[in-house]
Amino acid sequence: MDPDPAPHDWAWLADDLAVRGGLTDGIIAIDGPSGAGKSTFAAELVRALSDRGRQSVLISTDDYATWDDPASWWPELEHDIIRAYERNHDYFYRPRVWVDGAPEVGPEIWIRWQPILIIEGVTSARRSTADRLTGRFWIDGPPAAERLRRTVARDGEADRDHLARWQQFEEGWFAVDDTRARCRVIA
Repeated sequence: MDPDPAPHDWAWLADDLAVRGGLTDGIIAIDGPSGAGKSTFAAELVRALSDRGRQSVLISTDDYATWDDPASWWPELEHDIIRAYERNHDYFYRPRVWVDGAPEVGPEIWIRWQPILIIEGVTSARRSTADRLTGRFWIDGPPAAERLRRTVARDGEADRDHLARWQQFEEGWFAVDDTRARCRVIA
């Protein structure tokens, strides 16, 4: 794969991974810093797999993380999604919804079991779960200033300070967890 693809190459990367990556079942993590392009790539990967008759489910860590709790919610995702997936059961979870700027547990979403579970987002390839992952992929994205610009454009100027603090959190998280070293760097 091209070591430094432009963002418009996500479809090509996803197609290449779906064809040559051996992704037929298991849990796939797509990790990296905020604003790197993980969500866009994950959506392209779901499409590329589906185009080849391989069904998957995409879960985002954004469905759990909040400004005040960026990483310790993992046991909830483990319970709601990963354990049910490993038992080949359909599952449900309750993603966070934001009401007047505050996170609340949202309505229940039911998910039909599929052979591929893709977990996308910061901390998805964390050390505590790495041995249970079929694939661990990392996206570096552009420099921090550009990634902050992207996330502010996506989430709104009102969240700029939160997003800047989030970047500081993830920098520390990735350094301690050494996440990137366990992943295949794809961009």
